[in-house]
Amino acid sequence: MSVEKDWAYRVEEPHGSEGWRPYGERPERWHGTITTDAEEKAAEYVAALVVTDLVSEWDLRGIARKHVRVTVWEDEEGTGPEDAALTIEIRPHMDGV
Repeated sequence: MSVEKDWAYRVEEPHGSEGWRPYGERPERWHGTITTDAEEKAAEYVAALVVTDLVSEWDLRGIARKHVRVTVWEDEEGTGPEDAALTIEIRPHMDGV
């Protein structure tokens, strides 16, 4: 039997000494909820979906990789990575490769 579970996610970018801010020109696009079948690694699955979408958009628009953080919470959005089910940080290569 399949049980559905909601996962909230948010993509942010670093903003100097101010910490992190919502990513992109349309931050509402990178903030939301994904519903999955309850699995052990569902948070990783949700993060992979979001990262795949990000990379696809960067490739489509010819944009270089960005420094971003993808945070995933079980059920509803929390306050930050400290209460998240999973946080992944993507950093561009510093040597341009």
